[in-house]
Amino acid sequence: MQPIGGVLFDYGQTLVTFAYPKAELLEVIRNFLPSIEEVLRAPAPAAEVILEQVFVPLERFVSSEAEDEVDWLEATRASWERAGLALPDGLLYEIVDAEQMCWDRIVDVDPDAVPVLSALRSRGIRRGICSNAPFPPEMMRRQVATNGIGELMDGIVFSSMVGRRKPAAEMYRAALDAIGVEPGRVLFVGNRVREDYEGPRSMGMRAVLYTAHNSEPAPAGIRSIARLSELPSLL
Repeated sequence: MQPIGGVLFDYGQTLVTFAYPKAELLEVIRNFLPSIEEVLRAPAPAAEVILEQVFVPLERFVSSEAEDEVDWLEATRASWERAGLALPDGLLYEIVDAEQMCWDRIVDVDPDAVPVLSALRSRGIRRGICSNAPFPPEMMRRQVATNGIGELMDGIVFSSMVGRRKPAAEMYRAALDAIGVEPGRVLFVGNRVREDYEGPRSMGMRAVLYTAHNSEPAPAGIRSIARLSELPSLL
């Protein structure tokens, strides 16, 4: 078996976790209500109504099992229109950007993530992100730059950059290309069996399931770790 030369990580529920920032999102909506009413030339619904009718329905795309990624701005536009609120592209982008900044602020980095990534770097092991995330690439790059994860990576691939979602082979190929390591020398670390264990193994990578942020333990027969700090000992 070839020595490990690179590690690819899932992002959400692996390197970072999130709690839905309802209060912060409501504040974003309230801040934009005057602009929304100006373009609509009519009163806008309450922020709570917009959250439930526009923002919450979009969550289904975040955890979608489809292998084709959505265009987040188009999906967002359609969600606003279904609520009877057709917004111009410029304002729509501003709202999406402000919404994503909420997530930037509340993201919680796994306590072992930075030490482990730093340790891998010191050993000359290439590091990358390979994660499903439909949000605009420039906003995801900002998030990983803001929370310090980005500077510890040799490559970053989110599904919005590829147009496909794990376990689509295109995602894994893009991530392997980003870190410049062949599949047989790569270990994949993530929290989902289909996307982060079976998918990488089908491409010739090794894989381990990280379960700290899961509600259930790993299924029987699947290699797993309970803390990211266990990872260096596997290499």
